[in-house]
Amino acid sequence: MLKVRVIPTLLWKQFGLVKGVGFDSWRRVGPVLPAIKVYNQREVDEIVLLDIVAHQTAQGPEFESIEEFGGDCFVPMTVGGGITRIEHVQKLLRAGADKISVNTAAYETPGLIAEIAKRHGTQCVVASIDVRARDNWRWNCFSHAGSNDTGRDVRQWAREVQDRGAGEILLTSIDRDGSMTGYDLPLIETVAREVSIPVIASGGAGNYLHMVTAVREAGASAVAAASIFHFTEQTPAGAKQALEAAGIPVRHPFREVADAC
Repeated sequence: MLKVRVIPTLLWKQFGLVKGVGFDSWRRVGPVLPAIKVYNQREVDEIVLLDIVAHQTAQGPEFESIEEFGGDCFVPMTVGGGITRIEHVQKLLRAGADKISVNTAAYETPGLIAEIAKRHGTQCVVASIDVRARDNWRWNCFSHAGSNDTGRDVRQWAREVQDRGAGEILLTSIDRDGSMTGYDLPLIETVAREVSIPVIASGGAGNYLHMVTAVREAGASAVAAASIFHFTEQTPAGAKQALEAAGIPVRHPFREVADAC
């Protein structure tokens, strides 16, 4: 079994980080850079930084801000929001991003995933899939920060992004987002069975047991979370301890670097 990653998600809106419930991101939780500096010291495996309003303009990503954040981020950083063409991807990689998360543009220009994978490798492409439950065992994919129902079934779309070259899927339940009631396990299990690439569980984590069950029972390859780290005393290091106690292998970046030296 591959080592499971623990990944904080940072939702970036204009001048700072926000958090809400069900993609209603209204509560400000502070500036971006201090959060990145804190996570540098907290044994996280990666950071996902999503600009949730960049799709509303034609200006594209905030490249200067990403460069500023990247200069102080010492763990792999996945960046998403406002990406519509390959030039955006190349500028973000030069600015300090390690991976690119694509959501809305993947529906509008499906060839973008394949183009990124061809130029920069599949490991560079994270297909972000935001979903709402429609009925028993059916989930629809949403674009534009959860505001537009694409009508696509998550099973079909997960297979398609994998076939087009995505290296992993960031799977977020809009219904569970910010609720801290637990991940949508049937959703995660359904998608994990459809694809062979890693599935990152997102939306609903409220305690360490939720992360354990997402991996052990639903087949997630990584767990992403925001509220649990912003609003409780639970930490990425504590999450890793809980996962290890459950027999799930995790990464220890600081320890591995020390051993290598």
